[in-house]
Amino acid sequence: MNIADCYRLLELPTQADLTAVKASYRRLARRYHPDVNPGDRQAQDKFIQVTEAYKILVEIAPPGTSVADPVPTADPVPTAAPPAAVDPVPSPGRTRVTVVSSNRSTVNSTPRPKETPSSQSVRQPPSSPFDQHLKQVSYQQLQELLKYQRFPRAIALVEGLAQRLPDDAEVRQWQAITYQCWARDLISKGQVDKARVYLKKALHTDPHNRSLWAAVNEDFRRLERIY
Repeated sequence: MNIADCYRLLELPTQADLTAVKASYRRLARRYHPDVNPGDRQAQDKFIQVTEAYKILVEIAPPGTSVADPVPTADPVPTAAPPAAVDPVPSPGRTRVTVVSSNRSTVNSTPRPKETPSSQSVRQPPSSPFDQHLKQVSYQQLQELLKYQRFPRAIALVEGLAQRLPDDAEVRQWQAITYQCWARDLISKGQVDKARVYLKKALHTDPHNRSLWAAVNEDFRRLERIY
């Protein structure tokens, strides 16, 4: 679920503040709560989706007027405990390009990337404080998803961020690296055709990243040797 979907589920405009997020969640939770809609599976699914969207937006929405946290009368969908720190993509503000290097003899797990200097400095476009906060929080979420190898969700997150910040070179790097991470996982599972698709998407996303091109080309060569 990307950021735009979260705002849509809570029936809010993008950049709505924390006060609006909490108020909308309280209203929708009452509307779709299973106790109010016994036996209505569609309402139950909607309640779960709204709760998941709220749990994401409450972490990234800009602060508004202080209000109490809404507490639904049913347990929300559980989430995994926070993982240990992991850094498969460059953190915000770096001028270094990190790619997944394939200089390993096996592909049984998502590799830790090798960091090499980029051929040119990454220029960051001006952004609002909200966008900067959104980027930082999304980066942390991306690390967590990649650590647990939840690649489809990681891709949905970074693609949503790329739609929000289409001119941000760092976000483009993250998106390309996420594609490559999933491609390497697909290689380890023997899903060759799908792996090729995501390797190509990585190159298309960040075409001027020489380090990425070198690593992805090595992945293609390994595909040819293995399969």
